[in-house]
Parts: sequence; structure tokens; C-alpha cells
Amino acid sequence: MNVEQVINMIMRMFLRKVVNKGMDVGIDRFAGKGKTGDEMSPDEQQMAKQGKQAVRRARQAARVARRVGKL
Repeated sequence: MNVEQVINMIMRMFLRKVVNKGMDVGIDRFAGKGKTGDEMSPDEQQMAKQGKQAVRRARQAARVARRVGKL
């Protein structure tokens, strides 16, 4: 492994974490309209929970698609 590959690997790991965190924050703000968990009504909390589950399923589907693509 050369230095460029190591740097690319580290950058991808960092970027993946940043993107995932941004998605989590975006879903929270979109579903709760910028409110914290205490400020949301039960319906808004349920919507936020469903949004997080949808993001989790989308990430899992993307991982499966990448694995299938490698075959």
C-alpha cells in the first residue's frame, strides 16, 4: 500500500462519518422541524423515529447493492 492509498482510505472513512452524521441531523430537523426531542409532540417524535428507520434501511440497501455490484 502506498501513501496515496492510505490517505484516500482515511479520507473516505472521515467523509463517510461526516455524511452519515449530516443525514441524521437533516432527518431530525426535517421530521421535527428544528425541534429537540422534548419540544416535539408524540406525532412528531414518531415521524422522526420513522425517518431514522428509513435512513437506516436505505443505508443497508446501499451496502447490499455495493456487495452485489462487486460480484
